Amino acid sequence: MNDTFAGRCLCGAVRFEARGRPKGVFWCHCDSCRRHSGAPVSVFVGFENDAVTVIEGTITTFKSSPGTTRGFCSRCGSTLTCATVHFPTETHYHVGAFDRAAELRPGKHFFANEQLPWLRLNHPQEDK
Repeated sequence: MNDTFAGRCLCGAVRFEARGRPKGVFWCHCDSCRRHSGAPVSVFVGFENDAVTVIEGTITTFKSSPGTTRGFCSRCGSTLTCATVHFPTETHYHVGAFDRAAELRPGKHFFANEQLPWLRLNHPQEDK
């Protein structure tokens, strides 16, 4: 995968482009991601910070916990990003915000120990 991936929030007020090879695509089962997205699990794709350009609007951010900053659209509330001190040169973007989300298939699970007990996925459980 080496391409340009366009993404946006639900209302279109925030638009961005990610260029190049993603750092990885993964499921995140942590409680914080669930609360931010409202979904039972989040799927992220990581890109180097300098590989992404916001071409319209602004991603509004807030510090959700020590060392973690989350981004969203201030107009429609779409969940967009997660940045952490553990990966200082990259930002993780919610796969669902991309136009070509189907091409961004997750390959790893993070915080699998926090997975909801009723969630059944057809993917091998890997945890970093």
